Amino acid sequence: MIYAIDANATHWINSWSGYSRLFDHLMVWTSSLGVPLLVFAVACQWWAQQNRKNTRHILLAAGFSFLTGLALNQLILLFVLRVRPYEAGVTSLLISQSNDPSFPSDHATASFAIAVTFLVHRFRGAAGFLAAATLISVSRIYLGTHYVSDVVGGVLTGILAVGMVWWTYREGTRVDRLLTGIF
Repeated sequence: MIYAIDANATHWINSWSGYSRLFDHLMVWTSSLGVPLLVFAVACQWWAQQNRKNTRHILLAAGFSFLTGLALNQLILLFVLRVRPYEAGVTSLLISQSNDPSFPSDHATASFAIAVTFLVHRFRGAAGFLAAATLISVSRIYLGTHYVSDVVGGVLTGILAVGMVWWTYREGTRVDRLLTGIF
């Protein structure tokens, strides 16, 4: 029953593809460049002049959350080998096939790890990062490469990573002072 709901929701979102070449290209662009652009936007803020130590702490926390989330995904992949929705006949694929399992979505994990870090730290631009993460995640379903539940799993993994980093990487510690003092 749950698989049917997931497959139907995935198929419905993917069914919108193919009607507008412009929108299809926008979603392909969002999917392929969205995460690198988010990482670039984070990196560019390293030299911000306002509240420099706090800003750098938040940027490092975002980076650590990003990496922790992707590491968690690799652990999950050892136990969950879900086929892609296009392999199961649920979606039509608009991009090239992927060689790794479908669950969880690395794109959703990475983008939400950054966005949620900014959100919990009340960092400027958090809402924009959250909107971008949502668009990136939806693009993966739209393009036919992930189920809705793959994206939800990725979002949850990203949130878990943020919590793990929040718990272990504290502002003002010796390690934090060393890392935020670089450059």
